Amino acid sequence: MGRLVAVIGGGYGGAAVAKALDQDADVVLIEPKDAFVHSAGALRALVQPDWAGNMFFPYDRLLRRGTVIRDRVVSVDPGGVTLASGERVDADYLVLASGSDYPYPAKMDADSAGEALERLRGTHKELASAGRVLIVGAGPVGLELSGEIKAVWPDKHVTIVEQGGRLMPGFAPEMRDDLHRQLDALGVELRLDTSLAAQPPTAPGVAETFTVASDRGEISADIWFRCYGVSVNGDYLADGRVATRTPQGRVRVTETLNVAGHGHIYALGDITDLDEAKMAGHAMKHAGVVADNILAQVKGEAPTAVYRPSEIPSILLPLGPGGGVGQMPSPDGPAVLSARTVSEYKGADLFIGRFAELFGTA
Repeated sequence: MGRLVAVIGGGYGGAAVAKALDQDADVVLIEPKDAFVHSAGALRALVQPDWAGNMFFPYDRLLRRGTVIRDRVVSVDPGGVTLASGERVDADYLVLASGSDYPYPAKMDADSAGEALERLRGTHKELASAGRVLIVGAGPVGLELSGEIKAVWPDKHVTIVEQGGRLMPGFAPEMRDDLHRQLDALGVELRLDTSLAAQPPTAPGVAETFTVASDRGEISADIWFRCYGVSVNGDYLADGRVATRTPQGRVRVTETLNVAGHGHIYALGDITDLDEAKMAGHAMKHAGVVADNILAQVKGEAPTAVYRPSEIPSILLPLGPGGGVGQMPSPDGPAVLSARTVSEYKGADLFIGRFAELFGTA
């Protein structure tokens, strides 16, 4: 086979696999955004707009040999991809790395870094003027947003509403206990087992006082954020020529991360049906496996690198720059991390240095 690799999507996994293949293959990275968005920094960018520029990395220094095409893929077949512009990219290998969308501000909803920054600054002003904040959803995003808000505005009243009865189910009880302790210390009001009768009457991220009914009484706030509802980016697979998607929109992969039925097509990150949380760290590990396998095939060898999800879930969940909880797998089971360790690993700089290195901006 030849050496041309088309990578669909320049997010965490797509950028990493393109970089890893750049020296030994002919890489074409297709991505509609004008810059990589380090989404792990989005919530800090919301509360600290002067810091927000740190989360955008132009693609122009990512690849030395390869090409970045700013466009959207509309369909895929075993021989290549068709773009929204009508252009065709024929490829020997395909990597589906199109990721997922999530409600703003956790993920940006603009393709231009300039527009995204402008939107963040506008939402920051709205948030700054609001005394009471309602966060709907107590997953990692909602929890992290509460910590970022409290780090900048300790006096704001922050309420998190969650339908489920437990925070972070599936993680070690010690980690969850520590999470409750830190939220209490920050003064975050947590309402578990609570469903809103309807979505708040105002748009998310817009300061306007409202009262909304729930099955546990009324809640009044001056602004709200939606922190639930992931959607997989895979419309280009709708015709079924490459894969039949699961009901959740994901793609079945083998342990070598091949799309089932195709030895030259790979998938990584949020679009895979792997039984694990959809996290940037996992996508970047997938990228290493995919890159190793494609490089082996380019050299005429069999792809032997495999990926197996850990049975122990891992997370680094900052609550502002100095707090947070975490869990990592260890030979003895789940290892719970202290707030200080989470801050040192991630909370203090949110891995900005690592991505500056990847994108050649360090």
